[in-house]
Amino acid sequence: MPIRRLAETTINRIAAGEVIERPAAAVKELVENALDAGARRIEVILAGGGIERIEVIDDGCGIPAGELPLAIERHATSKLGDETLVRIATLGFRGEALPSIGAAARLSLISRPAGQDSAWRIEVAGGAVTPPRPAPGPAGTRAIVEDLFYATPARRKFLRSPRAEAEAAARAVWRLALAAPATAFRLVAEERVLFDLPAQDESSRIAALFGREAAQALLPLEAAREEVRLTGLIGPASLNRATTQLQSFVVNGRPVQDPLLKTALRLAYREVIPAGRFPVAALRLDLPDETLDVNVHPAKTELRFAEPNGVRSLLIGAISRALARPISLAAAPSAMPAAYPRPRPPGPAARGFAEAELGFAAPPALRPAFAPPAEDEAAALPAPSDPPHPLGAPLAQILDTYLLALAADGSLVIVDQHAAHERLTEEKLRAQFNAGAIPAQPLLVPVVVDLPPFQAAGVLAEAANLARLGLEIEAFGPGAVLVRAVPAALREPDAAGLIRDLAEEFAETGAPVALEAKLDAALARLACHRSIRAGRRMQREEIDALLREMEATPRAATCAHGRPTFLRLTRADLEKLFSRS
Repeated sequence: MPIRRLAETTINRIAAGEVIERPAAAVKELVENALDAGARRIEVILAGGGIERIEVIDDGCGIPAGELPLAIERHATSKLGDETLVRIATLGFRGEALPSIGAAARLSLISRPAGQDSAWRIEVAGGAVTPPRPAPGPAGTRAIVEDLFYATPARRKFLRSPRAEAEAAARAVWRLALAAPATAFRLVAEERVLFDLPAQDESSRIAALFGREAAQALLPLEAAREEVRLTGLIGPASLNRATTQLQSFVVNGRPVQDPLLKTALRLAYREVIPAGRFPVAALRLDLPDETLDVNVHPAKTELRFAEPNGVRSLLIGAISRALARPISLAAAPSAMPAAYPRPRPPGPAARGFAEAELGFAAPPALRPAFAPPAEDEAAALPAPSDPPHPLGAPLAQILDTYLLALAADGSLVIVDQHAAHERLTEEKLRAQFNAGAIPAQPLLVPVVVDLPPFQAAGVLAEAANLARLGLEIEAFGPGAVLVRAVPAALREPDAAGLIRDLAEEFAETGAPVALEAKLDAALARLACHRSIRAGRRMQREEIDALLREMEATPRAATCAHGRPTFLRLTRADLEKLFSRS
C-alpha cells in the first residue's frame, strides 16, 4: 500500500483519542478552561454518564465573538505568552481540548465576555464547524458536549457503563474542586446534585469533599525546602482506606496523579499501615514554574520535576515526622504530670469481682467506683484543667491480651498488649540500627534451620544485611541455614522460628525489592519475636509503664505491621451500642 497523507478530519480524530479517552477527560478539560478563565462559580451537569451529554457552565471572562472560530482550532490558545513552554501557570496550554472534543462529539460553545452585547454560539460536530451566530446567554461560557464518540464508534465500544463513566467524571470534578477552593462548584449527575459547594477556605473544602468524620481526624502538614513548599492535611495511621480515592495531590494549583508523589506518600506510610490499605491525604505542593515540566502527557496529570529526589525526600520526611509525633503530643503538653484521673473504690462485694476477674488486684485508687470519695481523697485528685495522660489510668487486663484504661474524658481505652509492645520494641531496634548496628548475642550452640531450597537461598542472599540487625547466618548444606548469633535484644530467642519467619517474609515479596524495604520487614519481624505475647498476664505496674511508654513513643498508634494498637470508646459510642442515643 503506498504512503499517503491522512485527511485532516482523520488526523483530528486520532489526536482527539490522546486527549479525550472518556467523558471524565472531557469534563476535566472543560472545567480547567473555566478555571483558567477566572470563573468564581462552575456548574457541571452530566447525563448518561457524560456519554449522552456534558454541560459545563462558568462565570469566567468569556470568549469574544471574533475569537470563537480560533478557539476550536487545534493548537490555538490564549494561555502561552511565548513558545518556550516554561513558566506555565495555567491548567491548560496545549490548545487541544476544544478541537479534540469537537472531533469526537457534538460540541456547542455559548460565550459572552463582560461588555459584549450578547452571547455568541459556535458548533462543531465530528470536526465540521458551523459559523458563529448570536445567542442568548449570561456573561461567561457554557460548553455543551453531546453524543460523545459518535464520530468514532470503535472508541465508544470501549467505554464502561454510564454509571462507571459518571463516577470517573465526578472524581475529576472532585479533584478540581479540591484544587480550587476559592471557586464555587456544583455537580449534577442524572438530575441528582452530588455536591453544591460555595467558595470556601481549603480546610472547609477538604471537610466537604472528604467527609466530616475523616476530615476531623486529619493532621496539618507544613514543610519547606529551598523554594519548594508543602502544605496540606494527612490522616493518622489509623485512618486508612481500601483504595486511593481519598488522596489528593495539587501542584502549583494543578490536580495531578503523579507517580512520584503517589510513591512518596506510600513509602511514608509503609511502616504504619497494613499492606493493601491506603493513607488519606490532601497535599499541596508549590514550587517555581520553571522547575516543573507539565508537558509530559496530553492529560497533564503527570509531571517532571527538575529536582525529583528533593521533592520525594521533602514529602517522605515531612509526613514521617508528622506521623512520628507521640500520642501525648496530640492531647496534652509535653510536660506530662504524674497524676491522672482515678476511678472511685468499690464496695466489698464489688472488690472481690475486680480482684478475681480482672487479672490483677487493683490498688484502692484504681478500683471501679460505687461510693463517693472522701474529702481528703477528693482533694488529692488532679484539677480538671490538669493536662491528662492521653491513654489514661490502667483498669484491667482482659483475656490476658487486652488492657483497659480510663481516659480523662471518661473514654474507655482498649490496648492490644502485643501490638503495642511490638511497636515500642521496633522503635528501639530501629534506633539501635540507625546508630550503627543492633548488638548480636552469639549462641552457645549454633542452630541449624532446614528450609525449602528457594527460601534458604533468599535468606542467605541477605546475610550481610541481616548481620547489621544482629543476626549472623551462613549456609549449611543444601536447603539449610546455620544461625551463629541472634540480636541481643530478643527476650527468649527462637532462632529457628525467626529464620523461618524471615524466609517467608522475603519469599512473599516475589520480585526483588529495595534493601530498605527488606530491612523494614526484618526489623518488624524481630520486634514481633521480642514483644510481649498475647496470653501473658501483666501486672498493674507493667500496664501503667506500657501506657506511659506508648504516649512517649513515635508512631505508637499502630504496630509494626500497621494494625491499630489501641481503640477508644467514648460515651457517645457506648450509648450508641446500648441504643441510648
